[in-house]
Amino acid sequence: MRYFDFEIFGLRRKLPYVQIGENLVLASFVVISDTELIQKVAPELLKKLPEVDVLMTAEAKGICLTYELSRLLGMKDFVVARKSRKPYMQNPVSVTVNSITTQKEQTLWLDGCDAEKIRGKRVALIDDVIATGESIAAIEALAKQAGAIVAAKAAILAELESVHRPDIIYLKEHFVFRPNPDGTYTPLETLAQE
Repeated sequence: MRYFDFEIFGLRRKLPYVQIGENLVLASFVVISDTELIQKVAPELLKKLPEVDVLMTAEAKGICLTYELSRLLGMKDFVVARKSRKPYMQNPVSVTVNSITTQKEQTLWLDGCDAEKIRGKRVALIDDVIATGESIAAIEALAKQAGAIVAAKAAILAELESVHRPDIIYLKEHFVFRPNPDGTYTPLETLAQE
Protein backbone atom coordinates (compact mmCIF):
# COMPACT_ATOMS: atom_id res chain seq x y z
CA MET A 1 0.00 0.00 0.00
CA ARG A 2 1.21 3.52 -0.80
CA TYR A 3 0.83 6.47 1.55
CA PHE A 4 0.60 10.26 1.39
CA ASP A 5 2.78 12.02 3.98
CA PHE A 6 0.46 14.44 5.78
CA GLU A 7 1.35 17.09 8.37
CA ILE A 8 -0.78 19.56 10.30
CA PHE A 9 0.34 21.68 13.27
CA GLY A 10 3.35 19.45 13.85
CA LEU A 11 1.41 16.17 13.74
CA ARG A 12 2.37 13.71 11.03
CA ARG A 13 0.19 10.98 9.57
CA LYS A 14 0.58 8.49 6.72
CA LEU A 15 -2.68 8.58 4.79
CA PRO A 16 -3.36 5.58 2.54
CA TYR A 17 -4.13 6.30 -1.09
CA VAL A 18 -7.60 4.87 -1.76
CA GLN A 19 -9.03 4.55 -5.25
CA ILE A 20 -12.70 5.62 -5.21
CA GLY A 21 -13.27 5.78 -8.96
CA GLU A 22 -11.60 4.77 -12.20
CA ASN A 23 -9.55 7.98 -12.29
CA LEU A 24 -10.02 9.23 -8.74
CA VAL A 25 -7.88 8.60 -5.65
CA LEU A 26 -8.11 10.04 -2.14
CA ALA A 27 -5.40 10.29 0.49
CA SER A 28 -7.83 8.94 3.08
CA PHE A 29 -8.15 11.36 5.99
CA VAL A 30 -10.13 9.62 8.75
CA VAL A 31 -10.26 11.55 12.01
CA ILE A 32 -13.10 9.77 13.78
CA SER A 33 -10.70 7.83 16.02
CA ASP A 34 -7.71 10.21 16.03
CA THR A 35 -8.02 11.89 19.43
CA GLU A 36 -4.57 13.48 19.25
CA LEU A 37 -5.27 15.14 15.91
CA ILE A 38 -8.74 16.37 16.97
CA GLN A 39 -7.34 17.88 20.17
CA LYS A 40 -4.59 19.61 18.16
CA VAL A 41 -6.75 21.08 15.37
CA ALA A 42 -9.91 22.04 17.29
CA PRO A 43 -8.35 25.01 19.14
CA GLU A 44 -6.85 26.23 15.84
CA LEU A 45 -10.18 26.01 14.03
CA LEU A 46 -11.88 27.69 16.97
CA LYS A 47 -9.63 30.75 16.51
CA LYS A 48 -11.10 31.21 13.02
CA LEU A 49 -14.78 30.79 13.90
CA PRO A 50 -17.05 33.79 14.41
CA GLU A 51 -19.23 33.95 17.51
CA VAL A 52 -21.98 31.33 17.24
CA ASP A 53 -24.77 29.91 19.39
CA VAL A 54 -24.80 26.33 18.13
CA LEU A 55 -22.53 23.90 16.27
CA MET A 56 -23.98 21.47 13.72
CA THR A 57 -22.44 18.56 11.80
CA ALA A 58 -23.46 15.47 9.86
CA GLU A 59 -22.72 11.97 11.05
CA ALA A 60 -20.21 10.50 11.30
CA LYS A 61 -16.69 11.86 10.75
CA GLY A 62 -17.49 15.43 11.83
CA ILE A 63 -18.90 14.38 15.20
CA CYS A 64 -15.61 14.07 17.10
CA LEU A 65 -14.41 17.47 15.88
CA THR A 66 -17.75 19.11 16.68
CA TYR A 67 -17.74 17.54 20.14
CA GLU A 68 -14.28 18.93 20.88
CA LEU A 69 -15.19 22.39 19.56
CA SER A 70 -18.38 22.45 21.65
CA ARG A 71 -16.39 21.39 24.72
CA LEU A 72 -13.83 24.16 24.16
CA LEU A 73 -16.65 26.68 23.73
CA GLY A 74 -18.35 25.52 26.94
CA MET A 75 -21.50 24.51 25.06
CA LYS A 76 -23.72 21.87 26.62
CA ASP A 77 -24.56 20.19 23.30
CA PHE A 78 -24.48 20.34 19.49
CA VAL A 79 -26.70 19.19 16.63
CA VAL A 80 -26.09 16.19 14.36
CA ALA A 81 -27.76 15.63 10.97
CA ARG A 82 -28.37 11.89 10.66
CA LYS A 83 -27.90 9.73 7.55
CA SER A 84 -31.16 7.87 8.09
CA ARG A 85 -34.54 8.67 9.56
CA LYS A 86 -34.75 7.30 13.09
CA PRO A 87 -38.02 6.05 14.62
CA TYR A 88 -37.77 8.57 17.47
CA MET A 89 -37.68 11.57 15.13
CA GLN A 90 -40.66 13.90 15.36
CA ASN A 91 -41.38 16.33 12.50
CA PRO A 92 -37.99 15.72 10.84
CA VAL A 93 -36.49 17.87 8.10
CA SER A 94 -34.50 16.22 5.29
CA VAL A 95 -32.37 16.99 2.22
CA THR A 96 -30.68 14.76 -0.35
CA VAL A 97 -27.01 15.08 -1.33
CA ASN A 98 -24.37 13.42 -3.52
CA SER A 99 -21.09 12.99 -1.64
CA ILE A 100 -17.63 12.37 -3.10
CA THR A 101 -16.84 10.18 -0.08
CA THR A 102 -19.87 7.88 -0.30
CA GLN A 103 -20.06 8.05 -4.13
CA LYS A 104 -23.86 7.93 -3.99
CA GLU A 105 -27.01 9.87 -3.24
CA GLN A 106 -27.69 10.22 0.47
CA THR A 107 -30.46 11.80 2.54
CA LEU A 108 -29.63 13.76 5.70
CA TRP A 109 -32.23 14.06 8.46
CA LEU A 110 -32.68 16.54 11.29
CA ASP A 111 -35.00 15.71 14.17
CA GLY A 112 -37.71 18.29 14.83
CA CYS A 113 -36.45 18.93 18.37
CA ASP A 114 -33.00 19.71 16.94
CA ALA A 115 -34.63 22.01 14.39
CA GLU A 116 -36.21 23.88 17.30
CA LYS A 117 -32.82 24.08 19.02
CA ILE A 118 -31.27 25.98 16.08
CA ARG A 119 -34.24 28.12 14.98
CA GLY A 120 -33.15 31.77 14.99
CA LYS A 121 -29.67 30.86 16.25
CA ARG A 122 -26.24 31.59 14.73
CA VAL A 123 -24.93 28.19 13.66
CA ALA A 124 -21.47 27.02 12.60
CA LEU A 125 -21.56 24.03 10.27
CA ILE A 126 -18.63 21.71 10.97
CA ASP A 127 -17.12 18.87 8.90
CA ASP A 128 -13.80 17.07 8.70
CA VAL A 129 -13.21 17.79 4.99
CA ILE A 130 -15.01 20.00 2.49
CA ALA A 131 -14.35 18.77 -1.07
CA THR A 132 -17.11 19.34 -3.63
CA GLY A 133 -19.13 21.24 -1.04
CA GLU A 134 -22.25 19.11 -1.55
CA SER A 135 -22.31 17.68 1.98
CA ILE A 136 -21.84 21.06 3.65
CA ALA A 137 -24.53 22.49 1.31
CA ALA A 138 -26.93 19.79 2.49
CA ILE A 139 -26.22 20.58 6.14
CA GLU A 140 -26.70 24.26 5.32
CA ALA A 141 -30.03 23.52 3.64
CA LEU A 142 -31.19 21.60 6.72
CA ALA A 143 -30.11 24.42 9.02
CA LYS A 144 -31.89 27.04 6.91
CA GLN A 145 -35.06 24.92 6.66
CA ALA A 146 -35.05 24.87 10.44
CA GLY A 147 -34.73 28.67 10.55
CA ALA A 148 -31.08 28.86 11.60
CA ILE A 149 -28.72 31.66 10.64
CA VAL A 150 -25.65 30.01 9.10
CA ALA A 151 -22.72 32.03 10.47
CA ALA A 152 -19.87 29.76 9.34
CA LYS A 153 -18.95 26.64 7.37
CA ALA A 154 -15.74 25.14 8.69
CA ALA A 155 -13.56 22.05 8.32
CA ILE A 156 -10.08 20.82 9.05
CA LEU A 157 -9.33 20.39 5.34
CA ALA A 158 -10.57 21.80 2.04
CA GLU A 159 -10.14 20.07 -1.32
CA LEU A 160 -10.80 20.82 -4.97
CA GLU A 161 -12.77 24.01 -5.70
CA SER A 162 -13.61 24.49 -2.01
CA VAL A 163 -10.06 25.76 -1.45
CA HIS A 164 -11.01 28.92 -3.33
CA ARG A 165 -14.41 29.52 -1.72
CA PRO A 166 -14.44 32.65 0.45
CA ASP A 167 -17.32 31.25 2.56
CA ILE A 168 -15.33 28.24 3.79
CA ILE A 169 -13.12 28.29 6.89
CA TYR A 170 -10.43 25.61 6.89
CA LEU A 171 -7.00 24.91 8.32
CA LYS A 172 -5.19 23.20 5.45
CA GLU A 173 -5.54 22.40 1.76
CA HIS A 174 -5.74 18.69 0.98
CA PHE A 175 -5.79 16.85 -2.33
CA VAL A 176 -7.80 14.52 -4.49
CA PHE A 177 -5.62 12.72 -7.05
CA ARG A 178 -5.61 11.18 -10.49
CA PRO A 179 -3.61 7.92 -10.65
CA ASN A 180 -0.84 7.84 -13.26
CA PRO A 181 0.26 4.73 -15.22
CA ASP A 182 3.67 4.83 -13.47
CA GLY A 183 2.07 4.43 -10.02
CA THR A 184 2.36 8.09 -9.02
CA TYR A 185 -0.55 10.44 -8.32
CA THR A 186 -1.32 13.89 -9.73
CA PRO A 187 -3.21 16.34 -7.46
CA LEU A 188 -6.45 17.68 -8.97
CA GLU A 189 -7.80 21.18 -8.49
CA THR A 190 -11.21 20.23 -9.87
CA LEU A 191 -13.10 17.03 -10.65
CA ALA A 192 -13.28 18.25 -14.28
CA GLN A 193 -9.57 17.30 -14.51
CA GLU A 194 -10.46 13.69 -13.70
